[in-house]
Amino acid sequence: MATADTATDVFERHRPVLTGVAYRMLGRVADAEDVVQEAWLRWSGTDRDQVRDSRAFLVRTTTRLAIDRLRQIKARRESYVGPWLPEPLATDLGHTAPDAAERALLAETVSFAVLVVLESLSPLERAVFVLREAFGFPYGEIAEALDRNEAAVRQLAGRARRHVEEGTPRFEVDPEQRRDLTEKFLTASTGGDLRQLLALLAPDVRLIGDSGGKAKAPLRVLETADKVGRFLFAVSHQPIPEPELVVTEVNGGPALLLLSRGRPDTVVSLDVVDGRIRSIYIVRNPDKLTAFER
Repeated sequence: MATADTATDVFERHRPVLTGVAYRMLGRVADAEDVVQEAWLRWSGTDRDQVRDSRAFLVRTTTRLAIDRLRQIKARRESYVGPWLPEPLATDLGHTAPDAAERALLAETVSFAVLVVLESLSPLERAVFVLREAFGFPYGEIAEALDRNEAAVRQLAGRARRHVEEGTPRFEVDPEQRRDLTEKFLTASTGGDLRQLLALLAPDVRLIGDSGGKAKAPLRVLETADKVGRFLFAVSHQPIPEPELVVTEVNGGPALLLLSRGRPDTVVSLDVVDGRIRSIYIVRNPDKLTAFER
């Protein structure tokens, strides 16, 4: 029975997992926080004497709430101006992952590439993928959380995994290599050397910009090194008031944070394959950058 600690103590102990589940399900920090807060309200009003496993109860509650929220916001995503990207999440996985293998797993399951592909899954497939691949929950626990039988959950897991593997090329997760290429990208894109910039891009590179109609960004996905390189070259020459560029860590990997007059203006995250940039994610919607306020 979950009676040794106070309701707050138990909940706070599991909050990181609950927040991680909700963010990966929803791709937006505010939505994840709302779901976790609702889970707290459910937990605080529960007779804990009847709860045998507080972690399982809280994960089940959070997952079901996230599925409901995901269905509610689907229309909002469909009416979004331009491409939709997850809200950038400031991470420092080096201090939380005990080894390189776990760091790689965490980085992959919270990366822009994976979160974008998860948008195309059904809410149930997304939930199964997150619980299984990101947090390693047994199929039996996932089945209980989703009120499904284990065989059905295994089918959902296999289908979701195949879809993600098909939609996301295996990018390099070596943090030093990715950081080095991010810094080279910064030098090339700000130094006005188009040839140097193109040398960093894979031939089939894609650039996805998210502005929500509230800032300047491409309203369509740009493809090929020539188109992406020329776009980046052009925007690098546009004046920005009091610019400051910082290499930081976002969604488990190195990223660029552009500040203008001390306020967050743009976050740029890169996917790297075979030593070259395969995908560029640019988030400029100010509503998604509030976490980077100083």
